[in-house]
Formats: sequence, structure tokens, C-alpha cells
Amino acid sequence: MSRVQLVNANEATEDRKAILNQIHGAFGVVPNMFRAVANSPAALKSMWGSFGALGSGVLGAKLGEKIAVAIADKNRCEYCLAAHTALGQNAGVSADEMAAAQAGQSDDAQTAAALRFALKLVANRAQIADADITELKAVGFNDEQIVEIMAHVALNIFTNYVNVAFNVPVDFPKVNLLAA
Repeated sequence: MSRVQLVNANEATEDRKAILNQIHGAFGVVPNMFRAVANSPAALKSMWGSFGALGSGVLGAKLGEKIAVAIADKNRCEYCLAAHTALGQNAGVSADEMAAAQAGQSDDAQTAAALRFALKLVANRAQIADADITELKAVGFNDEQIVEIMAHVALNIFTNYVNVAFNVPVDFPKVNLLAA
């Protein structure tokens, strides 16, 4: 059971309802995570705006979803793991590729470097070394892409924390976390 109210769009204030209707238009439903965040119009606007901005970013949906599942598993967020696995597969990523990304791995050198970097940011609370940036640049990432990886990490930490702390019920097909 969620630790905060899951806001119903039909009963929401106009500022919340407008954003929840946009989310419904994108997903065909309003996922429980957004319903939980809708308790704060400012937080909802921030989260939805971040998804929109990063969705049209230079990294593309496939890499964004791979980063999301790696971070979700690291943070033990069953909600985000389930949601981003489904979204990744909808974006054309195979189930095997999503499972590898969940473990922080990829056969693609660029993707593997991005996942290592993202997981290092989470594990070390952004305390990284020059070599971490050098590794990304060595596989072809530029500063714009590196900053965007950071933005994906930040957004996913936000969503992971919301779902874990508030015990938001998962409304996507379940995906098992990897062993701790």
C-alpha cells in the first residue's frame, strides 16, 4: 500500500489534472508513480518536464532506458525496474539487452561505458575521477552526451526514491531484481 495518496486525475485540482492528462495521453493510463508525485504539483511538473526533455535528448530512448534499469536495480526499485524494462522493450531494446543493462553490462562499448559511469555516479554519490570522464570520451561521448547521462542518473534517482520511499504499487509487468 502506498505511503502517500495516489491522486486520481478526475478528482485533482486543475494544475494537477492538466499534467496527469498529458501523462495519460502518453501512456494510455496514468502510472501509479505519477499519481503519487501528483501530491505536489511542483514535483509532478518537474518530473514530467524532465522526462519530456530527456526523451528528446541526444542519447535516445534506448540508452536512456538501459541507464534507468541499471540504476533501478542498484537502488532496489522494483517499480522503476518494471516500468523501464517495459519502456525499453517498447523502444525496441530486446529482453536480453534489457537484462544485461540491468546488470550494468552491454556488448556495445559505448553503452557499457555509459552504464559503468551511471552506476559509479550512484554508488559513489557523484564522487568520480578524471579517468571516468576520459573513459566516456574514449568511446566517443562528447560533453553534451556526458551531461545528459548525468541528467538521466539524477532523474532516475528521483523516481527510484519516490517509488521506494512511498512504496508505490507496481503497475507494470514485474521484473525480478538481481541478487544483492
